[in-house]
Amino acid sequence: MALSDRIADFWDGAAGAFDSEPDHGLLDAGVRDAWARRLRAWLPAAPSDVLDLGCGTGSLALLAVEDGHRVVGVDLSPRMVERARAKLGPAAIVITGDAADPPVGDQRFDAVLVRHVVWTLPDPGAALERWVGLLRAGGRLVLVEGRWRGAVDARPYVEGAERLPWPGGVGAATLAAALAPLVERHRVEPLHDPALWGRPIDDERYALVATVR
Repeated sequence: MALSDRIADFWDGAAGAFDSEPDHGLLDAGVRDAWARRLRAWLPAAPSDVLDLGCGTGSLALLAVEDGHRVVGVDLSPRMVERARAKLGPAAIVITGDAADPPVGDQRFDAVLVRHVVWTLPDPGAALERWVGLLRAGGRLVLVEGRWRGAVDARPYVEGAERLPWPGGVGAATLAAALAPLVERHRVEPLHDPALWGRPIDDERYALVATVR
């Protein structure tokens, strides 16, 4: 079975319970509000064209839609896409496809939003270049990532994952160094607020917000 098929199968299996995690489903009002405030600060003023890659069940996409943005979501898992479409209805377009190389043709966006995807990619450098290329001049790339404490590998669908670039997550300094040559400016925002995760956390979590030339 191809790697992309194994990944899709893994997330298909996780889709049913995915929203039970506080930061996935945003079912708690406090968690939802914490993410809504962060997203509002990261994205350009509405209405903007936003591409949400690895969108999962569409919870962040829904926040963006509610703020007046035009959203396209992409996820490799057909079941995640099905749940996102049900959540978003006609308010957004959700496509089944590879987040690393999204099937959006010549369309360009004001913002590309990627949460907890970069560290799972066999070739993150190529994905970063692709994402920057999808932005209009002055557009924003928003990467929400982390380095998971005690996580040797959270990707059982990848054989030999320890040989991939960033198993167990990617630290802010490493990701910023990879992204810096591709963008005009960037900043790192720590995300240690328990309200974002529904619980206290003791590992590295952050947003890397970059503006392209």
